[in-house]
Amino acid sequence: MAGTPQVSTVAERYANALFELALEGNQLAAVETDLGNFASLLNESSDLKRLVESPVFSAEDQARAVGAVLARAEIGGLAANIVRVMAANRRLFVLPAVITAFKRMAARQRGEVAAEVVSAEPLAEHHVAELKAALKASLGKDVTLSARIDPSLIGGLIVKVGSRMIDDTLKTKLSSLKHAMKEVG
Repeated sequence: MAGTPQVSTVAERYANALFELALEGNQLAAVETDLGNFASLLNESSDLKRLVESPVFSAEDQARAVGAVLARAEIGGLAANIVRVMAANRRLFVLPAVITAFKRMAARQRGEVAAEVVSAEPLAEHHVAELKAALKASLGKDVTLSARIDPSLIGGLIVKVGSRMIDDTLKTKLSSLKHAMKEVG
C-alpha cells in the first residue's frame, strides 16, 4: 500500500510538517533518533506492525496502544506527537513511509545521500563502514545507510540510492541462471 501515489503524498505531507517543526525547534537529530527507534520496534514486532497497518483497529485502540509503546520506548517530543496525531487521524498505516521520507529530508539537510541496504543477514560494523566508504567514493557525498534484513535473499546485497539499485544477491543470480537454463533446454 505504501507505494501508491496517494499514500506517498500523505506521507510526504506528514514528513514535511514534522521536518519543518523539527528544523524550527532545532530538534532534527532528536526526532530522527526517535523515529529510527520506532522504526526498529516496528521491524522487530509483528504485533506492532499489524497494529499500524491494520484498518481493523479503531483510532482509539491504535492511539492507546501506540501511546503505551511510545511511553515504554521513551520516545517523546515531536516524534511521539506525530505518531499520536497519525493514530487519531487513522493514518498510522503511512507511518513507515513518513519515517523514510523524514530520514531522507534530514540527510539532504546535512548534505548526505540516503541509501537502503537489504541483506540476508545483519551486516557486521566493518562491512557497513566499507560499504559507506565505497558509496562515498562513488557518489562524492557522505552516505546514511538504513539496513533491512530479508532472509529470502540467501546471500549478497541490494543497495538502493535514489532511483538507482544494485542487486547482487544470490537469489537474483539463481533466478537468472534458472531462466538461462530454460532458454537453453
